Amino acid sequence: MRTLLTYSMVFPRRSAYVLIALLAAGIAEGLSLTALLPLLSIAIGDTGDTDIGRVIVQALQGIGIEPTIAVMLLIIVGGMIIKSLILLLANRQVGYTVAHVATTLRLELIKALLASRWQYYLRQPIGSLANSVATEAYRAANGFEHSANVLALSMQVLVYAIVALFISWQATLTSLVIGMLLLLVLHRLVRATRRAGTKQTHLLRHLLIYLSDILGSVKSLKAMGRDNVADAILHEQTQQLEKATRKEVMSREALLALQEPILAALTASGLYLALVIWELSLPAVMVMVFLLTRILGLLNKTQRRYQQLTAQESAYWAMRAATEEAQAAAETTAGTLQPTLQQGISLKHINFDYGVKSIFRDLNIEIPVKSFTAITGMSGVGKSTLLDLLCGLAEPKSGEILIDGVSLREIHLRLWRHMIGYVSQETILLHDTILNNILVGAPDLVYADAERALHQAGAWDFVSVLPEGLHTIVGERGGLLSGGQRQRIAIARALAHQPHFLLLDEPTSALDPDSEQIICETLQRLAQNFTIITVSHQPAVINAATRVFALSKGRAEQVQPSSDNSDPLARLDIAAENNT
Repeated sequence: MRTLLTYSMVFPRRSAYVLIALLAAGIAEGLSLTALLPLLSIAIGDTGDTDIGRVIVQALQGIGIEPTIAVMLLIIVGGMIIKSLILLLANRQVGYTVAHVATTLRLELIKALLASRWQYYLRQPIGSLANSVATEAYRAANGFEHSANVLALSMQVLVYAIVALFISWQATLTSLVIGMLLLLVLHRLVRATRRAGTKQTHLLRHLLIYLSDILGSVKSLKAMGRDNVADAILHEQTQQLEKATRKEVMSREALLALQEPILAALTASGLYLALVIWELSLPAVMVMVFLLTRILGLLNKTQRRYQQLTAQESAYWAMRAATEEAQAAAETTAGTLQPTLQQGISLKHINFDYGVKSIFRDLNIEIPVKSFTAITGMSGVGKSTLLDLLCGLAEPKSGEILIDGVSLREIHLRLWRHMIGYVSQETILLHDTILNNILVGAPDLVYADAERALHQAGAWDFVSVLPEGLHTIVGERGGLLSGGQRQRIAIARALAHQPHFLLLDEPTSALDPDSEQIICETLQRLAQNFTIITVSHQPAVINAATRVFALSKGRAEQVQPSSDNSDPLARLDIAAENNT
């Protein structure tokens, strides 16, 4: 019931449309059903055996209509037609709302995730997010459809019950009480379905988390002959999901199987009570049997729909929890100033840690504009963390990051990020065209921007000779291109929106010497117009830079790059000793 009420509160306008339409349909059906008793009375020659019969006959005669069999049949058929048309409109609204619910839930989750802090995002498994956006949103939307059907069926029960009360309130109340008691008895099957649905949501999430991780490393696993281990784990999780699905199916079918004989027994009991105990007339008994059969049948359908709702509701609550958790981890920034980058970037007395692990202690770095700066050091000293601080993805515990002398805390963070071109350590391209990999759906970028960026990144020569040029599909993760080509596409993506500041994280770590040399020459050329900071431990990149900072023990020491392309590691060791 909580989910039913929540859907109504979260989507009040659409739920109100559905409820009004269902109410109108119920009234139309109720008015048509009131003609059923006079019709049967007329058919056997007795038009005044009940109060409702006399009221209907007098009402028709009052407006000049003779209550003949033909008139009564027309009223019944007309009411049913009107009811069907209204229900068609209501069901169309339900269908539209189901699609709207799925879209709303997906967009809310995606928006919350993209607005969350980077550290929070790192803790979220990609498979879990994919499951939420695809499977859970679909199941949650189906939950709204089932809740609308519960409302519709409940409305029909109400209409039939009101009509039946006018004929025999004793028989109606007795049947309703018995029906409710039986629904309570069968509610155990509904609870079993809820547990099975919750289990399915949990298992689906974990299955897709593991599957996405396995597919991301399937090449390594196959190369080592260990893909069978992953297959065994996936097989076990799939078997558990099958068991949960079986329980849901069993509960649903058991409810359906028990409802039909119960309905038959109640109908027979009602017929006996009406004929023997309350001694109703034959027309009244026939109408009561019809109405009570419909009421009990609708109650059974309502319970089955509610059972289906309980099977799907866990997906809705899982999505709500994921969205609220991401919203709670939203980035907070009070900066409002327009950023500029005409002088340089200064890191003053920066201290940063990940809990008990200290990364920077009194870090100081000066980066002038239009320079090529390399950041190097041993693994774990904070090279990538430094880039995160410059992007505003992480905040220092103390100290200041100054952009042209203005604290990054006072600058509008989104405007600052729009001035940055970023190339990550892992060059992951979309399974799409080169053009779409560069523009990535940005509405303000066009073909000419992609072509310009490719020229700047030194990638136009190889792209232009491809059979389909910019419209060439790069394959999964860019696998149809070489490592150097992928890296230059990634650099072009970073340059497409014409940034002022380029950040590159290990841009040549997986490249051969020739490709590495091309990237280094490209960066040296770009440094004439851009401020570039690259994290690297590769000698070629370090020696190509105009400024080199070695990170060690939480501080930075400037090291002179070598002009003869010699191994800089010896100089870095000396810098580390000086830092101590």
